[in-house]
Amino acid sequence: MEQLDPIVSIIALSMGVAWASGINLYAAILVLGLLGSNGHMVLPPDLEILANPLVLLAAGFMYLLEFFADKVPGIDTSWDTLHTFIRIPAGAVMAAAAVGDVDPVISLAVAIVGGGLAASTHATKTGSRVLINTSPEPVTNWIASVSEDVIVVAGLWTAFNYPWLFLLLLIGFVLLMIWLLPKIVRGVKWVFVAIKNLLTGKPQQQPLSAELDIADTFQPLPEENSEP
Repeated sequence: MEQLDPIVSIIALSMGVAWASGINLYAAILVLGLLGSNGHMVLPPDLEILANPLVLLAAGFMYLLEFFADKVPGIDTSWDTLHTFIRIPAGAVMAAAAVGDVDPVISLAVAIVGGGLAASTHATKTGSRVLINTSPEPVTNWIASVSEDVIVVAGLWTAFNYPWLFLLLLIGFVLLMIWLLPKIVRGVKWVFVAIKNLLTGKPQQQPLSAELDIADTFQPLPEENSEP
């Protein structure tokens, strides 16, 4: 088991940075960079650049922008949409960098898996924010945003200090995403259909789940065979 610990630590860190990048890339860079610069974490050689003061300054500035943009309904969705082209490739690159100097085939495989994980977490966050924005009050946006930041910090800390635990939690998170994403996609589709109907003056349609419930309610009862 002890022989597996170094391998598990590398896997946990590489998948951890990919997972965190899909949620909040700048928070992930800040956490890793600050831990590395303060000597609380030994970064892989290819990730040591994150501890550079200029990188930390840039990441801190972008994190502040995201901190406020992420809490305004509508703006948060636009911000997330724009970052589709940033978080996913960054997650793939950081995941590959976390494994260090290895065979290019391994680095490419890690980048593919890391990019897929970053894409999944990004899609889950972005889709859930669209649904949250249907609420008229802004409190849920603040709660969701702060929770995401806390999860990123706690997740990376766990990946570094307790890699086995992090991988178990990550598996559970992936299973939860597999269950949630189809529901989020259906919900987002209904939201955009509702917006389209509102702009075109068409009558609003009920969500798919409600339509199914109503359809089931009014199904004709089976005819009973009457005795002659």
